[in-house]
Amino acid sequence: MSSTSSAAQGGLLLGFMRANHSRCLVHWSECLRGRVPKDPDWISLLGLANQTLTTPALMRFATRFKDQIPEDVYFYVEQLFERNVIRNGRLVDQLAEVVGAINDRGVIPVLLKGAAILATAPQADHGLKLMCDLDIMVSPDETEPTLRALLALGYTIEYQPPADAVGNWHVDLKRVCDVGMIDLHRAPPGPAFFYRASGDVKQHCTIAHIGRGSVYIPSATYGALILAVHDQFQDSDYWSGDLDLRHLLELRELAHSPEGIDWNLLASFAPDKLARNALETHLVALYSLLDVDVPVRMRSRFIPLLQHWRRLAQVRFPLLRQALLPITALDYCNYRNGLGAWTKGEAIVGDRKWALPKSSTLDWLLWLSHERRTGKA
Repeated sequence: MSSTSSAAQGGLLLGFMRANHSRCLVHWSECLRGRVPKDPDWISLLGLANQTLTTPALMRFATRFKDQIPEDVYFYVEQLFERNVIRNGRLVDQLAEVVGAINDRGVIPVLLKGAAILATAPQADHGLKLMCDLDIMVSPDETEPTLRALLALGYTIEYQPPADAVGNWHVDLKRVCDVGMIDLHRAPPGPAFFYRASGDVKQHCTIAHIGRGSVYIPSATYGALILAVHDQFQDSDYWSGDLDLRHLLELRELAHSPEGIDWNLLASFAPDKLARNALETHLVALYSLLDVDVPVRMRSRFIPLLQHWRRLAQVRFPLLRQALLPITALDYCNYRNGLGAWTKGEAIVGDRKWALPKSSTLDWLLWLSHERRTGKA
């Protein structure tokens, strides 16, 4: 690395510390759509990309428009991309080893989210996605043999909930020689309520091979459902107004895959009004920010459009995060009639469905609005 390049990179890093990300989402969007933004603040744009873990995804743009962007911007993106190629290559090897060991115990796992994309993407695209961990799902009765297989490979349990824990059960496993953890699930991420209409996971999967092993890969349509439920309800982005740009790029990959997303089928997976609003909020962003051809009927209703406006406003003016919290009340009745009633195992009847949120719920929403989480805009 030359001293000039080192100085330029150092200048960028110092700039990130002072960057104001409030007006660069549109410029980020332009780059990911293959257009050079007009008069961008590159420090803020790369700061947003770093915050949302999407910097390697800028490599195609940087390569295509190398002569139209600052040299240090190209160098920075290239460095992160090349390092991510190496890291993701190790993740692929790790995944192949894990899958083979699990298969040896008579279990074929389902790969979720980024793990599924990494296992099926062309090798040339491996560096575009920055991954935190490998999400693997097995059925409840396959959990013990799967854990034994992983422990035999030298993994240790970083986190495991009690056997009777309420909610989405998962185990985090780590190994000192690896670049990512294993996140072992017994069900798709998020409340099971949102998967009621879609049926069993494996009916939406096909068998694929990685290394010497076999895995189930969810269809593009079911993968889109998983990402939406994970972001909107497991991560609570729908309530906080946060936006996961990395997963939005994954949704675009699914939509542009040879299989593509069956929009009618995806719409049928939403079990109630809350799920439909949350799903379509994601799809409004997919259309607005990344030019994905989402059907008009799935990106034109009032509440999803309002929620999308809220997200954009909060990115530009973070102080609005608390002021815009009342927008969540638009779906509180839907929540009580659907997910809330299902969680409590009872039906909401009569005037009780119009009850105000508990003080603990309001406290949680206020706390959530103050959180600045890695990967979220």
